Formats: sequence, C-alpha cells, structure tokens
Amino acid sequence: MNELPSSNNSTPSGGASPAPQLPLQTETGSGHHRLNRPVYAALGVLGFLLAAQWWSSNHEISSLREEMAQRLKTGESINAETKVLVKSMQDSMRDMQAKVNVLEGKQVEAQGQQLALEQMYQELSKNRDDWALAEIEQVLSTASQQLQLAGNVQGALIALQNADNRLSRSDKPQFIVIRRALARDMERLKLLPNIDLPGIALRLDSLIGQIDSMPLLADEKPALPATQPKTSRRASKSASAAKAPANAGNSAADWFSDLEDRWNSWTNEVWTELKQMVRVRNVETPDALLLSPTQAYYARENVKLRLLNARMALLTRNEAMFRSDLLAAQDAISRYFDTRAKQTQTALALLRQVQSSNLSIDMPTLADSLNAVRNYKAKP
Repeated sequence: MNELPSSNNSTPSGGASPAPQLPLQTETGSGHHRLNRPVYAALGVLGFLLAAQWWSSNHEISSLREEMAQRLKTGESINAETKVLVKSMQDSMRDMQAKVNVLEGKQVEAQGQQLALEQMYQELSKNRDDWALAEIEQVLSTASQQLQLAGNVQGALIALQNADNRLSRSDKPQFIVIRRALARDMERLKLLPNIDLPGIALRLDSLIGQIDSMPLLADEKPALPATQPKTSRRASKSASAAKAPANAGNSAADWFSDLEDRWNSWTNEVWTELKQMVRVRNVETPDALLLSPTQAYYARENVKLRLLNARMALLTRNEAMFRSDLLAAQDAISRYFDTRAKQTQTALALLRQVQSSNLSIDMPTLADSLNAVRNYKAKP
C-alpha cells in the first residue's frame, strides 16, 4: 500500500508543495470500478439469459408432458369406447339368444300342437271336411306366428292361398264365409309394401367386405398429380436448329418468340412445382391422424361389428337398433377413414342407400280367417 507522506518532511523553499498522493489513489480506484462495470453487466445479462433458457426449457417440458397426457387420455377413451361396444355387442347377443330361445319355445309349442293334432285326427271320425278344417286352422295358426315374429309375408300368403284352394275343392256353400275371410286377409297382405330383406342383407355383407380395403386418415399417403413430361434442352435446341434454316429471314422475330415461349414454359414449371410443395387440408378430427396400428385395427373391427349388429337387427325387424347401428357406422367411417378416397365414397353411398330402407311396417294378423274357421267348427 502507498503510505502517506510524513509531516516532518519540509517543503523546498520558493517552490510549490508536492501534490498529495491520496487523491491519485482515489482516482485509480474509481477507474478500476469503471472497468468492472461492463463485466458486471455482462454477468447480469448472462444470468438473465440462463434464467430465460431455464424457464423456456421447463415450459417446453411441461407442454410435452401435457401433450403426452392428452394422447394417453385419448387412447384410454378409445379403449373405453371399444369396451363399451363389445359390451353392447354381448348384450345384443344375449338379447338375440333370448329371442332364439323364445322361437325355440314357439317351435316346441308348435310341435306339441302338431302332436295334439295328430292325436285329434286319430280320435275324430274320418270326416274329410273336419280334417280339412283342422289342417287349415293349424296352417293358419303357424303362418300367423311366423308373420308376427319374423314378418314372413310370403309364407302367410302361401298358407292363405293353400287354404282357399283346399276349400274350393268342396261344394259346400257353408265354406263361403271362410273363403271371404281368407280373401280379406290376402288383400291386406298384398297391400303391404315389399321389403327386400335379402337384398339389404347382401348390401350390408358387401359393405362389411369393403372395410378392410378402405384407407384410414392415419395411413394416408399424399398422391402427387401427374405432370406433363418436360422437354429436354437438347431436344429444344435441335428443334430450334431445324427451324433456323427455314426461318432465316425472320431470325429476330423468331428469337423473341422462342425466348417468350421458353419464359412461359419455365414460369409454368416453377409455378407447378411450388403448388406441389405445399398442401393444406382441414381435418375435423385430428385424433384420427394419430391412430396406432392397433387402434386402426380396432377402428375397422368396430365398424364391422356395427354393421353386423345392424344386419341382425334387420333380420329381427328391430328398426331402432338398425338405425342406431347404421348411424354409428357412418359416423365412424366419416371420422376415421379418408372420405376423399373412392372406396370410402362408395361405401358411404351404399350405407345411405341401406339407411333409406323402411322397416317400420305394422304386420296384420290372420285373426279373421282363424275366427271364421273356429266359428264354423264350433257350430253343432
């Protein structure tokens, strides 16, 4: 350290006193502090940048965590929906099994009635008319059950026509009342609209077979449009060289025309390439683009299950379930499949055609014919 000057030192006479050294030391210290200020400022800026980088990294990590959580939640929701559909299918199968059991019970009942009829045949006298009426009653009863349970209109018409033909062979005038009742029932059945159930079922089978060939949004590959073949420069030079001798008189005009053609061709090619570089498409369900191969498989299988359930509802004439399953299948196709593809558009058109079918038809009963036969048999 610099020491202060001693007070005993005398100043030379006639001269100025020497400058004190303490102010010099103070000026040196202040200069040293001015040199350290940029260093402190740089350190502060560096610390601020490090803090900003740390905050940005934490923000990005949290955003990635939220996105991953959202995707996991979406996958769990799709799995839950699949489980709900499987459970609904199982419930439908149980309902169908219950209906099959009812039909089996009806069949057993019909078999019991047939056995009872055979016993009645043995007990009755050999009266041809009584046998004919009993057989007609049994056939009409069976046809009425099939008409109410399965909507078998053609079977009921055949049963009525056979009964009328059987009664027409007899010359008794008492059968006219029964034949009138049979004619009224036949007219009611003929007025019913014709429903092509086998045709609708075949359309559904064809639609189910097309599901595997329909492209999904997740596995879509952009198709590049076909471009015109480019003319090589060598070919253009040879063509211009071939035209040069023939058009020697108009060389300047031909040169400007050739230059204009080349400029237009080049600008058209550049514009075509620029249009192919960027493609913008609006997708209403972005989650459909993130389906994994397993989820894509389940998406196809869910549509097939919906269509199979609609087919079973068609055979049982359950219009509410038929409409619901078709709408669910259409919504799934529009959501997960590429609607621009020709296969998807064909499937949607076929699905709308099936949806236009009307199944809500109130089936009439054969009560008039059965009551006429039973009233005739009840007469003494």
